[in-house]
Amino acid sequence: MMEKFFHLKENHTDVKTEVMAGITTFMTMAYILAVNPNILSAAGMDAKAVLITTSLAAFVGTMLMAFLANYPFALAPGMGLNAYFAYTVVLSMGYSWQMALLAVFVEGIVFIVLSLTNVREAIFNAIPLTLKSAVSVGIGLFVAFVGLQNAKLIVNSDSTLLTYQHFKGETFHSVGIGALLTLVGVLLIAVMLIKNVKGAILYGIILTWVLGIICELTGIYVPDAEAGMYSVIPTAFVSFDFSSLGNTFGQVFNLDFTNFNMGNFIVVMFAFLFVDLFDTLGTLIGVASKADMLDEEGKLPRIKGALLADAIATSAGAVLGTSTTTTYIESASGVTEGGRTGLTAATTAVLFLLASIFSPLFLTIPSFATAPALIVVGFYMMGAVAKINFDDMTDAIPAFLTILVMPLAYSISEGIAIGVVSWTLINLLSGKAKEKKITPLMYVLTVLFILKYIFL
Repeated sequence: MMEKFFHLKENHTDVKTEVMAGITTFMTMAYILAVNPNILSAAGMDAKAVLITTSLAAFVGTMLMAFLANYPFALAPGMGLNAYFAYTVVLSMGYSWQMALLAVFVEGIVFIVLSLTNVREAIFNAIPLTLKSAVSVGIGLFVAFVGLQNAKLIVNSDSTLLTYQHFKGETFHSVGIGALLTLVGVLLIAVMLIKNVKGAILYGIILTWVLGIICELTGIYVPDAEAGMYSVIPTAFVSFDFSSLGNTFGQVFNLDFTNFNMGNFIVVMFAFLFVDLFDTLGTLIGVASKADMLDEEGKLPRIKGALLADAIATSAGAVLGTSTTTTYIESASGVTEGGRTGLTAATTAVLFLLASIFSPLFLTIPSFATAPALIVVGFYMMGAVAKINFDDMTDAIPAFLTILVMPLAYSISEGIAIGVVSWTLINLLSGKAKEKKITPLMYVLTVLFILKYIFL
């Protein structure tokens, strides 16, 4: 049966290799089970429900990848997009989390249509490479910034807007210790990454959490609910109670259209689509290259199936109650272990499903233990800066503005908008329009974004 579904011999692999590869992939991306509830609960969502939906969305998406494309790629709610969902769309723009889920759901539907046609290729080719790279870097800084805030390493300042955590004072044994443990966590993950330890990010979260437990047991760390610092000692390990799922399941269709602004909604939906589309394509090509899956022309066979799996998972995830579900670059860890077929993905999917019963354990993990993961994920995304040609000012300046605006304006969509507008106008006004081959789509997007700033 395995041979019939996954064509193991044709792909020069076997069941044992595929299963081990699937376990490895799960270990490297399981950190999302701790991080996603932490982030989305900031938007007012039920943390336990989010953990269950994260598990289910990862299971559904990864199984779809296994059977629609027969590739060893795993999916889960994406980093960066979950932060954008919570901190920009809900907390900054004032949308309800149900409305944000609707934007994700609609984005998934649009992505499904694009995956079934050749339009996605036209869109992908219309956006300049420099902006694609800049968006990745900007999101990396945004995610790292969220991590620093969650750890309370970067805090509010009335005089300078932001400042670093001052460790002396009454809150040292709560906020201060948490911030210090985050720094220890980053150090631990960094060392493990350098030592090529598989699952370094997950191990970093667990070790930081264990250190927090030791600190609480010895009185070094003292929970302080008013400061947002809670007990880190688990009181339960497993739960078969999935009733909390009702708090998010189907809520995408439970909407209050009071103060609804169609223009802003379209911008939000486009931001989700833009990042999801390019992140997915980049991840698929990157991991496929590592696995030697690209054909002579550098294209990925069966890419429509892979994109369709990603798109369906996004809409399904929104119905379940989580932010955009997307393909994970951590899939490369399973590929490195020899994973070549959908059996690797199916193994990872089953492990995500089983993880849902450990919700009490994951929910006890404090934000200072998940913050190092956000900071390190931000570091990973910074690598795209090397693809930006800083010798060409018409590319470099828009890329710089994109990167700068995302963390400082606390908005991925604003960074995308500024990047598109500045790239088009700078090239147009400097007489580089023909040389840069500005596409009609870029002109349309530029006009739309300018109108947004004038009227919205």
